[in-house]
Amino acid sequence: MAEILLFHHAQGLTPGLRAFADELRAAGHTVHAPDLFDGRTFGSIDEGMAYIQQAGFDELRERGVRIADGLPQGLVYAGFSFGVLPAQKLAQTRPGARGALLFYSCIPISGDWAFGPWPQGVPVQIHGMDADPVFVGEGDVDAAREIVATVPDAELFLYPGDQHYFADSSLPSYDAAATALLTRRVLAFLDRV
Repeated sequence: MAEILLFHHAQGLTPGLRAFADELRAAGHTVHAPDLFDGRTFGSIDEGMAYIQQAGFDELRERGVRIADGLPQGLVYAGFSFGVLPAQKLAQTRPGARGALLFYSCIPISGDWAFGPWPQGVPVQIHGMDADPVFVGEGDVDAAREIVATVPDAELFLYPGDQHYFADSSLPSYDAAATALLTRRVLAFLDRV
């Protein structure tokens, strides 16, 4: 069974993300789901991003990275949208990563925003909707395709639709069918890493 460090999106650690973590736990995995916002949740992505800007984008990302200091190596790092920032940074820079699960976002592995090259032997799954204006429209899908083209054990899964937070059951953007498929793929990934 895998041990996972899972980071929430810009609306906070919502009931839907808690439910997702609980589903992974029910499958036998250990899931750490820290609250980077100290209990705050937001009604929209814009409200959450305003809080992130106020609190400090880099500070919140690094808060997530520091959480790993108290945990063993050998983790799978998972992040939803904003949570991809600490998850991907840890997967790429902290020794011993067993894998990465990146939902709705992806950081390039080359260029100015990169944390560096993808580490050898670390598998990754990237999930997003094919018409999501953030994932597709802001270039995250291109970063995902770069990883898939250069990393031997990398998969990109695109789901039909235009929602960003489609796997959060507590939000109006939730897509039950896409989430069921995403969850099956995630559980298969966790069973093999």
